[in-house]
Amino acid sequence: MTTRLLLADDQELVREALCSLLSQEDDFEVVAAVGRGDEVASAASAHEPDVALLDIEMPGLDGLAAAAVLHEQRPDCRIIMLTTFGRAGYLRRAIEAGAVGFVVKDSPADVLADAIRRVRAGERVVDPALAVATLAAGESPLTARERDVLIAARSGASIAQIASRLYLSDGTVRNYVSAATTKTGTRNRIEALRVAEERGWL
Repeated sequence: MTTRLLLADDQELVREALCSLLSQEDDFEVVAAVGRGDEVASAASAHEPDVALLDIEMPGLDGLAAAAVLHEQRPDCRIIMLTTFGRAGYLRRAIEAGAVGFVVKDSPADVLADAIRRVRAGERVVDPALAVATLAAGESPLTARERDVLIAARSGASIAQIASRLYLSDGTVRNYVSAATTKTGTRNRIEALRVAEERGWL
């Protein structure tokens, strides 16, 4: 049984290397490869993959958002998140988005091939170290609005700019920032953003 694969990674060299590597397996066929998250759903519609391997950091849509769209439109396509970032919070969010596999990019080639075969067979496959870290870290303490405020702060935006972008008052944004810094044990929104990103909460 041949497994049809869709690859999504914004780094061309990585994408080409994965295509070459996986094409060497007799039971794999790479039917599509894209470099943006917002190209995933249309590529899946056109090529009908059995398994999609999605990087997390991509332009257009990040891999987690792309996974959610793909899962909604093609629930029969099994999704593996393939990423450099083995952050605990990412795993929880990937599962919520419909992913059934999570493999870090520095895994050996045979581990990735095995993961693809196992998810095609109906199993869930998660990097063991990441699974342990996720259980230890627990759920993100941030509310959806606190996450929005920290994400808006990524560009170095001021409180007023964040408020305008999110259609909130300056005072409301300050309250969300204060809550986020308290929950992350930090002193300001920049530090809170760093901690939240490191833990995969954004």
